[in-house]
Amino acid sequence: MIASHDRILTTHVGSLPRNETLSELLVRREAGESYDRAQLNAEMDKAVRHVVAKQKDAGIDIGNDGEQQRVGFQTYVPQRMSGFGGESKRRRGREFEEFPELTQYLMRRFPSVSKQQNAPQAQAELHYRDTAAIDAEIARFTRIAGEGKSFAETFMTAPSPGIIASTMLNAHYPTHEAYLAAIAREMSNEYRAIHEAGLVLQIDAPDLAMDRTMFYRDKSDAEFVKAVELHVAMINKGIAGIPREWVRLHVCYGNWEGPHIHDVALEKILPALYQAEVGALSIEFSNPRHAHEYAALKRAPFPKDMILIPGVVESTSNFVEHPQVVARRIEEAVAAIGDRERVIASTDCGFGTFTRREWVIEPVVWLKLKSIRDGADIASARLWGRSSAA
Repeated sequence: MIASHDRILTTHVGSLPRNETLSELLVRREAGESYDRAQLNAEMDKAVRHVVAKQKDAGIDIGNDGEQQRVGFQTYVPQRMSGFGGESKRRRGREFEEFPELTQYLMRRFPSVSKQQNAPQAQAELHYRDTAAIDAEIARFTRIAGEGKSFAETFMTAPSPGIIASTMLNAHYPTHEAYLAAIAREMSNEYRAIHEAGLVLQIDAPDLAMDRTMFYRDKSDAEFVKAVELHVAMINKGIAGIPREWVRLHVCYGNWEGPHIHDVALEKILPALYQAEVGALSIEFSNPRHAHEYAALKRAPFPKDMILIPGVVESTSNFVEHPQVVARRIEEAVAAIGDRERVIASTDCGFGTFTRREWVIEPVVWLKLKSIRDGADIASARLWGRSSAA
């Protein structure tokens, strides 16, 4: 994993908006309905080429395929793993029950989305069938990413064992820990495939923060921290054998526009997050409920062997952050850990977390990514003491 040696590098969390034709095909595939495979392959080629070009045009240094080949960041897993069936009854966050108006608003805005609350459940021993699907994703992305100007580095995402477990609920294993261990064992096939292809592996783990208000909503903060430690241990199990500098971990509070008044404080979970055997932590800092939490990185000092990937633009608003605002946020992140070379500027979360559930219109997404680049250039000039950024 490269560091910001002479300027602040830029990246994003992973998912980017999908076009409607691709969205329809992905939803049909997830639902087990008939679809034209040749058309889907052609649309994925087109979509990946589009988002790769847009990232490069915006000045993103570390790019990916925008998750154009998946229906959602974690709900695609049952398509690749046997043992799932039936339907889970995933709990919603506390605020969705406290504010029914919020649920009604979401249903009006997103009437048709991929399986989030009604995903399959684990009904038998899990088995990752083969790596054909992830190999195809990797091949498409690496081929297209290699066209023209190159990224400084490339990454690909995969969900954590914990978020899979709290989305596709357990109806087979004797304990939650046993279920997590089975997922970690099987998902290691996908994790290794990404690494062996020469891509940085990003583990998407909203379970480490968001699930305080969902799966673990009836527990105390102390009990949740213990759960986070277990979930991190299972991530470590899944990525065993992959050098930590080839893995980055994304933690978030749930990518929706809502009050977020029940979110756990970052300071409470940081020591558990530091137990992850990864080279970088990607954390929300532009979310209005968490923009103040850089101070937590001083009270629980950031590990010297990790890179911080702070969110410097928000992912559920069509406001485009001014580059000066982005620069200020980057400088605050650098001040919090005391090292300009171990900060890479990013987004809070993805822009296309689930198919047909995009908060930000596509043209604004590219403007936000460009603002990250422009803000990083401003911050770089100040941090490296130059009249202009390199």
